[in-house]
Amino acid sequence: MRRILVPILLVWACLLQVAWCQQPTIWAQFHRYNMQRYNPFEKVIGVNNVGNLKLKWSFTLDDWATGSPVVAGGVVYTGSADGVLYAVKASDGTLLGRYRTASGGQNNATPAVANGAVYFGSVDGQLYALNAHNGAKLWTYQTGGPIDSPVTVMNGVVFVGSDDGAVYALDASSGTLLWSYLTGGQVTCAPAVENATVYFGSHDGNVYALNASTGTKLWSYYVGGNYEYGQAASPAVANGVVYVVAGDTDMVYALNASTGAYIWSHNIGAGYIPGSTPAIAYDVVYVGSGNGNLYALNATTGATLWTYGTGNTVKASPAVANGVVYAGTNNWFFFALDAKNGAPLWTWGTHYSAYPSPVIANGVLYLEDTGTYGLPATVYAFGLE
Repeated sequence: MRRILVPILLVWACLLQVAWCQQPTIWAQFHRYNMQRYNPFEKVIGVNNVGNLKLKWSFTLDDWATGSPVVAGGVVYTGSADGVLYAVKASDGTLLGRYRTASGGQNNATPAVANGAVYFGSVDGQLYALNAHNGAKLWTYQTGGPIDSPVTVMNGVVFVGSDDGAVYALDASSGTLLWSYLTGGQVTCAPAVENATVYFGSHDGNVYALNASTGTKLWSYYVGGNYEYGQAASPAVANGVVYVVAGDTDMVYALNASTGAYIWSHNIGAGYIPGSTPAIAYDVVYVGSGNGNLYALNATTGATLWTYGTGNTVKASPAVANGVVYAGTNNWFFFALDAKNGAPLWTWGTHYSAYPSPVIANGVLYLEDTGTYGLPATVYAFGLE
């Protein structure tokens, strides 16, 4: 579709006033609110009709991107490498507005929307909070390094990691620092928050669990990985278990969420696992691999249930809804599989790498390719009509 040009800095077109509310059906942050990358409320697109998906609209950004889109209140939010956060009408892809950071620093981390505000980080080291209805800046907070971490919002608190090695907890309304916790490596993953505990990985090779109110360390578990790849993938949490992929060590771990005790690990022989966060649904762990496979593992034992070979790195974090698992590859295509047996149901070829993570909400599948240096990314919306 034709891009609508809007002046830089703060311009947020109020062409459509949408009352935002925290509905259970939306996908308003990287993990969704259940920290599992699973939407149990999706009832429109499923195994029997996903093959009929048709492109509803596409919207091309002004630069490349690596973050994933989120959708809330009828608006899709996504960022790009030229420092812009875009707000696009979810029904037809019309540009509603855009906010450019003062520094113009890359904005490649997945944003989060909660309680009428949208939060995102930038490589300028600042965390931004904007009014989700009109784009007005509410507050900013300067961390000690670039922010590549997706933002997680839970119970009025914003959690985000920084390349300075710290995780920050900020009051969502004011941006006031509540606490920070320093690790021995960059924190580029989205924190997962469950049962008043924050879980995240660091490039120092550890998975950490902190008290969400105080930042006090409850436990840590060393999963390995070198500094380059480290623990870039975000943990997922379900049924008292933390599931996490371990840098370049080929391992998927399941840890007791309360104690950090080892439950199981599974070697998927990837050479390295490129930042694919697990999705948890139906007592199954779905995770992508550098060896070109998407794996379905028994969540209790770690046993392989099935694999699907794509022929290229599966960097996208899978998403699951209504019996279908979605992911993408570095050789430019997204795919949908039957979550029970891995049978292929649908594919879509893009122009660039397909590793931003899919989002499924209210009968629409939202995808984004990365573009590449100097060439723009594109957001796509698919539906059954």
